Amino acid sequence: MTTTATAAETTAAPTNPPQGAGGEFLRIGEMARAFGVTLRALRFYEDKGLLQPQRDGTTRLYTRSDRVRLKLILLGRKVGFSLREVKQMMDLYDPTGANTRQLRLALEKSEKQLLRLQKQRALVDDAIAELERAMAAVRIKLAEHMPAARA
Repeated sequence: MTTTATAAETTAAPTNPPQGAGGEFLRIGEMARAFGVTLRALRFYEDKGLLQPQRDGTTRLYTRSDRVRLKLILLGRKVGFSLREVKQMMDLYDPTGANTRQLRLALEKSEKQLLRLQKQRALVDDAIAELERAMAAVRIKLAEHMPAARA
């Protein structure tokens, strides 16, 4: 599964995640800019239990782990998983274990999502073909009427 493979790759070998002025933490604005999301989205993900930033008073401080989680959330959403599904998969992560349950669940959900996306693609392809046929018919009608309109 792309999401799990990316999760494993991200966890095992991070690609220099963005750092804040202090090095280890990012504040909410820095986090939003680094990942191209809104402050509202970050707060929403926190409300849903997907992110748990540390607090310094009212300031949210995001760790490397939070950055990895956000990367996975965004990847999951990009491929069409619901936030509930993303949370289910991430909640099974055990930093000390083999994560077999997590990987199996991720694979199962990914296979189902792939089938859904393939069906959607087929429907979109059919709609495009139908629209192209309709446009061709309209062009023919316009071409037939153009000489009459010029006379």
